[in-house]
Amino acid sequence: MKHQSLAHIAHSLRLKKVSASALLAQAIDRFESSETVVHAYKHWAGPQAARQAEAVDVFLSAGHDLGPLMGMPVSVKDLYGVPNMPVFAGTDTAFPESWQTAGPVVQSVIAQLGIVTGKTHTVEFAFGGIGTNPHWGAPVNPWSAKDAPRAAGGSSSGAGVSLAQGSALVALGTDTAGSVRIPAAFTGQCALKTTHGRWSSKGIVPLSPSLDTPGLLCRTVEDLAYAFVAIDGGERGAIGQQDLAGMRVGVIENVVWDEIDPAIAANTEAALTTLERKGAIVSRVTLPDIDAVLEIFRRGGLAAPELRNFMDANCPDRIARLDPMVRARVEDADQISATEYLRRRDVLANSGRAALPLFDQFDVLVSPTIPISAPLLSELADGAAYRTANMLALRNTAIVNLLGLCALTLPSGLDGNGIPSGLQLIAPPMQEKRLLAMAISVESAIGRAPDLLGRPTLLSSAT
Repeated sequence: MKHQSLAHIAHSLRLKKVSASALLAQAIDRFESSETVVHAYKHWAGPQAARQAEAVDVFLSAGHDLGPLMGMPVSVKDLYGVPNMPVFAGTDTAFPESWQTAGPVVQSVIAQLGIVTGKTHTVEFAFGGIGTNPHWGAPVNPWSAKDAPRAAGGSSSGAGVSLAQGSALVALGTDTAGSVRIPAAFTGQCALKTTHGRWSSKGIVPLSPSLDTPGLLCRTVEDLAYAFVAIDGGERGAIGQQDLAGMRVGVIENVVWDEIDPAIAANTEAALTTLERKGAIVSRVTLPDIDAVLEIFRRGGLAAPELRNFMDANCPDRIARLDPMVRARVEDADQISATEYLRRRDVLANSGRAALPLFDQFDVLVSPTIPISAPLLSELADGAAYRTANMLALRNTAIVNLLGLCALTLPSGLDGNGIPSGLQLIAPPMQEKRLLAMAISVESAIGRAPDLLGRPTLLSSAT
């Protein structure tokens, strides 16, 4: 099926070449034909969304244009408040109804008459990068073989699956250590981790208020730029390409290549070679202080004590019922003193400042998004295997959050298991528009592997 950009779809809606109802009907059909296989949603809102689509068609027929996302099917991670949709945050019990109140990000979508298709699965309290959940089951990577299901990535585990499935054209997730970039990379999508504080986290169940960022997943960087501008507010208008000729690309060489799958390394190097052929100036660079930063992350970072604080204040009874992989880290947070917590904040803040001068030398930093292929779900029941895979999946992306930067991922090809791999682009704080402009050019140069333009393995067999 030929890809149609969000901008093209929006134009077609306004010219009445396609209706919001027809767009939503297609999303419902994609959901119904594959959801039992890939398991993207905790709460499906198809009937409610269909009624909203009919209303959008009435508004469009009357000449009303409420914004770029009008009529677009949007999936929302089950941490966000959405009116009349339960919030579980990946836990075993719904949160009080007050958590259904929309915060600024969801309110922006609703105000434009974007159509929320439902709430996608998340790792419990978003505390994990692989995508498993013992309460509700794990979404399945659509690129898996039918007899060997693989992880879809987390913590926004259903978000990337909903895009691959076709039940949504935009997905809202959150990113505390990689939680939009990992599922996007594993499922062949694109994702943007915004700078901490650029978009409000109000109306979102927190993991780590010091690091949590709302984020976006879309099918292409072009779509990502379209959706970002729609939600970001302020001056609207398309984000154009930034010329690759002369673009200074710094390839991070310490840590991010350790224990990397050879096929992912090859995909990354091939992308870099292409950029160089197109005129980019590609150099290697060492990130300062990364060992100290990652040591803090491996010991629970800021997330473990901050989640423990939230749970003690709001839902202490849930601690005993947590996913064992989450509970261990929450309980260990008792051992982190106030002095140690403040030391960690100081180290991360200082390391973030130390990284900024690199952007005087480079326009963008790059790395493999994830160094490993999506693990088989059958392997993750073993606690040691889970912890190893989880830490490796999070390592390259978490660096960005810990240093206070913004980043995105785009597909770089397929690995040896036939699972997508990703290329991570990193920019200074609050430079999302420039990052997207550079990424549009990178996407145009390296393209998307032919298989990534078709339907993934499981979706093809499910229909």
